[in-house]
Amino acid sequence: MRSRLNRLLQIYFSVAHDPTQLNRQDPDEGTQYRSEIFATSNAQQRAAEAYIAELDKAHVFASRIVTQVERLKAFYPAESYHQDYATLHPGSLYIAAYDLPKIANLKKLYPEIYREQAVLVGGNHP
Repeated sequence: MRSRLNRLLQIYFSVAHDPTQLNRQDPDEGTQYRSEIFATSNAQQRAAEAYIAELDKAHVFASRIVTQVERLKAFYPAESYHQDYATLHPGSLYIAAYDLPKIANLKKLYPEIYREQAVLVGGNHP
């Protein structure tokens, strides 16, 4: 489990978002856009906190990492119109500006896990 968690943390901090932005990601602002990790165990929480401390100590980012780590209390799926949005709206200017560069970076940095064919999670698509 530990190696999978470390791999997930690598991807999260190198591709998924900017962990130095407080309560925002790119043009989106508000606490719902905060950088946060929800751990399901004490071991996961300690591992995430240790990883963040290593990144900060190594000055990987120009600013301090603001990612919060806390225990998962509940999970609520996003509204259906958010599910699989990038796959279903590939021509969206938002997707082109903010998501496609992340996908290209994922493909470049982690080609062994990149899938050309998306796996849809929403289930209610035409």
